[in-house]
Amino acid sequence: MQKFFSILKDINELIMFKHSIFSLPFIFIAMIVSSSEINETPWFGWKLLVLGLIAAVSARNFAMSFNRYADRDIDKHNPRTANRPSVDGRVGNSNMLIFIALNGLVFILTAYFINTLALILSFPILVILAGYSIFKRFSSYAHLVLGVSLGLAPIAGVVAVSESVSLWAVLLALGVMFWVAGFDLLYSLQDMDYDKEKGLFSIPSIYGKEATFFISRLFHGLTIIFWLLFVIGADLGVWAYLGVFFSGIILLMEHKIVIKDFTKIDRAFFTLNGYLGIMFFIMIFIDRI
Repeated sequence: MQKFFSILKDINELIMFKHSIFSLPFIFIAMIVSSSEINETPWFGWKLLVLGLIAAVSARNFAMSFNRYADRDIDKHNPRTANRPSVDGRVGNSNMLIFIALNGLVFILTAYFINTLALILSFPILVILAGYSIFKRFSSYAHLVLGVSLGLAPIAGVVAVSESVSLWAVLLALGVMFWVAGFDLLYSLQDMDYDKEKGLFSIPSIYGKEATFFISRLFHGLTIIFWLLFVIGADLGVWAYLGVFFSGIILLMEHKIVIKDFTKIDRAFFTLNGYLGIMFFIMIFIDRI
């Protein structure tokens, strides 16, 4: 039993399950808004709640484990990542491949039980989720690819409920894309020197710290614009506007923290962005009820 819990601990460290907090709120924001439009109630039913959770978790497990598997050669020489389970042998290559395949299969099967469009989209979604790990080896647009990966969350949410993609869902997804790309830029500042040494194509390693701060601020400015357009497009109320306003405040705090002290990047990345997603979800939920 102790060995079993040790394996679970290593897998949790491998995929960093707590980071699911970034995408989950936006899946359910899309589901709530879509259900309100179609069913005149924000509640979309227990079936979609369970299937939505399984799809979200399996997709993220697939993406993170694929990333860890693909990045073994990069991570083993980086002091910040050298003790990851994928590098130090706690989770072997065969086990990682099985875990990747299993979660990919669960995601596709879950999409099958949701609806036809979800099933059709499940295959290109998995390709996009795996793309970030490969993209950063030849293009600085990898930050945006990561943003697209999480930006698929609200698209998946609206497809699950309505089997269609509405304009407001695209606007919400664009906001998520720039939000994630913006904070990934700040997070990647930690590896700026290492990425230069290894010839990796991160924006900090190519353009430097100041340019990274500027591009991140630009991306987060676009985040607020697209989320404001989402609120307008979905015809939401004052609570949703407050959600956008408070999101802007949180992002401003994030930039102040990182600019002032690089050692606080983890705090800005995990804590504040986690709060942002939960807060935005709560505001939209209150607005719809």
